[in-house]
Amino acid sequence: MTAERAGRGLADIGAEAVLIAGGGRAILLQVANPAIGHAIARHSRFADGPMDRLRHTLGYVYAIVYGSPAQVAAVRERVNHRHAAVHSEPGAAPPYDATDAALQLWVAATLYDTAMLVHERLIGTLSDADRDRVYADYAAIGTALQVPPELWPADRAAFAEYWRSQLAGLHVDATTLGVAESLLYPRTGPLWLRLAMPLARLVTAGLLPPGIRNQLRFAWGPRRERRFELAVAGMRAVNRLLPRRLRQWPKNALLRQIH
Repeated sequence: MTAERAGRGLADIGAEAVLIAGGGRAILLQVANPAIGHAIARHSRFADGPMDRLRHTLGYVYAIVYGSPAQVAAVRERVNHRHAAVHSEPGAAPPYDATDAALQLWVAATLYDTAMLVHERLIGTLSDADRDRVYADYAAIGTALQVPPELWPADRAAFAEYWRSQLAGLHVDATTLGVAESLLYPRTGPLWLRLAMPLARLVTAGLLPPGIRNQLRFAWGPRRERRFELAVAGMRAVNRLLPRRLRQWPKNALLRQIH
């Protein structure tokens, strides 16, 4: 039986490095949840290391999907330790607690929705059966921490309803806009990162829901839309030419760092 007939799940597609192109989208959707955005602003050195959240998130996801039991335990312990100290003072608005299952569910949801969108745009469309398998697999991203299994929407239709309701409640204020700007316009980091940011900003803006894109004050119109579509076409073409070892290099590199 071929791999295609056997079906594909998260383990079959999650190592594709091109999915990282959606990292900015996922983070900005997380930041647009006021509780998460304010938690990051007050408890994270985001401006000093704007790529740290993406790297830590990728390391966690790769460990949950591909890691050994020891690596899974290690990343769970590290994330839980960091989350334990992230909570608001009494009376703060908005209140937040990084161990809140609802907030962790939203983080996992942004990772799933972004991965599916980027896979379709840059790799190809999955069958409905494969989408169901990937969706079921993604539950582990949240339930490995504080998200109870029953809180993960039961199926893709339930997720779509949850997603719409959450998007309607997102709001970017001055604090969270500052966090977004730290991500999009890094003042530190290697030269390659700063050179890549114009393309990263274009792709991130193009992948965002229009309402959130407007709240984040991205300039957008037909000309930028055409540039975005050209960028997507170019990235898709390049990805098809890359050998598997390069397409999976970030996953392998980050897993080697977890022990």
